[in-house]
Amino acid sequence: MAFGDQPAYLRVAGDLRKKIVAGELPPHTRLPSQARIREQYGVSDTVALEARKVLMAEGLVEGRSGSGTYVRERPERRPVVRTGYRSVGESTPFRQEQADPRVKGSWESRSEQGAATAAVAERLRISVGEKVMRTDYLFRCAGEPSMLSTSWEPLALTGRTPVMLPEEGPLAGRGVVERMAAIDLVVDNVTEEISARPGLAQETLALGGVPGHWVLVVTRTYFAGGCPVETADVVMLAERHRIAYHLPVK
Repeated sequence: MAFGDQPAYLRVAGDLRKKIVAGELPPHTRLPSQARIREQYGVSDTVALEARKVLMAEGLVEGRSGSGTYVRERPERRPVVRTGYRSVGESTPFRQEQADPRVKGSWESRSEQGAATAAVAERLRISVGEKVMRTDYLFRCAGEPSMLSTSWEPLALTGRTPVMLPEEGPLAGRGVVERMAAIDLVVDNVTEEISARPGLAQETLALGGVPGHWVLVVTRTYFAGGCPVETADVVMLAERHRIAYHLPVK
């Protein structure tokens, strides 16, 4: 389809998008009403409504009950820096993921035993239904929600050891590398996959976003001698984060 053959609602949305990006419609400005869009662009109510829906789906505007549709303030994207994994005792994974060490990070967590699903079992190379320790995290930067993480560790390795609970015991919060070293498992490899998808409602709300917005997902697995010892999904709002790689050249 040629550019000029775009549906009317996309052409209207495109023009309004340009005005938002250019600052002609700055944050917190009320978007022209449906009637105003209809008159200004010579389109139907349906086209005007669909154009607004496009801008809402893109996260450029938001509806306010009983007030109208307003231009959203675009947050500055915080870099999530991937620099490789450091030696035991230097840093927790969360601190490594923060680009600015001056930003005070904190987290909440909850651990419980469960059975490995098919997806988790495949990543940990164990049988479906085997016991795992699941830990859910909510990470904050300067008090604001930043990331969600869910990790799974096979209890066949960590059960009945001092590190069975990631956030309790003598090595609470010290990170997977150091915790596993305490039970004679040397983490020597880490794999990561990064993907994007529409966020689940509970994810985006927990992160201070709007249902329907996209999230970045870092799927990470730690290995010790080829054996997976932990796997995790780290979820963050795409509009607030960017992945930055700084990798050494050997």
